Amino acid sequence: MGYLNRKKRIFLSLVILLIMVILVKGVLIDVVYVDQQYEKKRIVTPYGEKIKSANLSVDYSIEQVMVDIEQLGLNTVNVPVQIDISSLTASTMTVNLESKAKAIQLIKKLRYKGINVILEPYPYIQNGELYETQLKPSDINEWFWNWKQVVLSPLIKDIAKPYKVYALCLGSNFDQFENQYDYWTDVADFVRTNYQGRITYKTNWWYTAEWDQQKNERIGSYSLKLNNPILQKVDFISVAAYFELTDKETNTVEELVSSIYKTPIFDRHQNIYEELKNLSAQWNKPVYFGELGFPKRNKAAVHPWNPIPSTIVNDQEQANGFQAYKEVFEKETWNLGFSVFAIGKIDEFKNYYPSEQSVVIIKSWYEE
Repeated sequence: MGYLNRKKRIFLSLVILLIMVILVKGVLIDVVYVDQQYEKKRIVTPYGEKIKSANLSVDYSIEQVMVDIEQLGLNTVNVPVQIDISSLTASTMTVNLESKAKAIQLIKKLRYKGINVILEPYPYIQNGELYETQLKPSDINEWFWNWKQVVLSPLIKDIAKPYKVYALCLGSNFDQFENQYDYWTDVADFVRTNYQGRITYKTNWWYTAEWDQQKNERIGSYSLKLNNPILQKVDFISVAAYFELTDKETNTVEELVSSIYKTPIFDRHQNIYEELKNLSAQWNKPVYFGELGFPKRNKAAVHPWNPIPSTIVNDQEQANGFQAYKEVFEKETWNLGFSVFAIGKIDEFKNYYPSEQSVVIIKSWYEE
């Protein structure tokens, strides 16, 4: 009997071993498949490898995201995780667990499709009613401790590491305290210690003007951004590119291209192209348009940051904005790419969702 029992145990052990081999082989095949898919999704041009991405509305649906990826020909998606902040002066915050779970569910699908992920902790202030550009914590020391330990640490541990995201965004558009250089470099060092992947920081758009003698002292001004040491710590510089271009309700592509080199709005004569190029050269880092969007309205190029700059719907004006940026920046080696703002949800309130005309332009970027 003992001999038979031993044979049964050996047989069962061999069966278990065979099952484990099959499971491991299946995982390896899946990993190889994902890697092969990634190779298919890379965009390599004569001007280097490029990111062709889109930001998601916080209320995105996974199904719509997957449709939009195919429609726009994207190789990357900027995936937000909602960070709930109670007010503009709050120094504490929490990771929204529902948003986090949805992000993980989406990222699994994106990985299988070979789509890269830029993971972004997205400040959601007072239920989304207020903007992160106006956030000014009452206790800056407490805010940064919480940002590292409550936000970035679990995102690294639970998402960035296990799902091997393309890049992690350290922060986005914090205009009011972007000049807290020591705190921000500490954040970058903290992330580098805990995460070996790419990191970036998203700075908000700015303006300069020939007639503005105080621009070097203005919070969020170009000079402050140009000399921000956190940009030395990142792999690439992200810019939310809502630059004010013109003072006209509608514009031709040619007019918008000209405005990128010399903005006519308020006679500022800002050379956006030159300033972005200099920002890249200052830190020897590529510049990436972490948000590039225009509302489907008249005056889209006057105030691109405003979802309703006019009551007049104008799909072509939005498309002209994308075309102008394409013509100016597509072939620049120092420009890493762009992320369209915003996809993933279609309704009457989504003024930034790409129009049919814009889809044609976006899809063509890097495909010629």
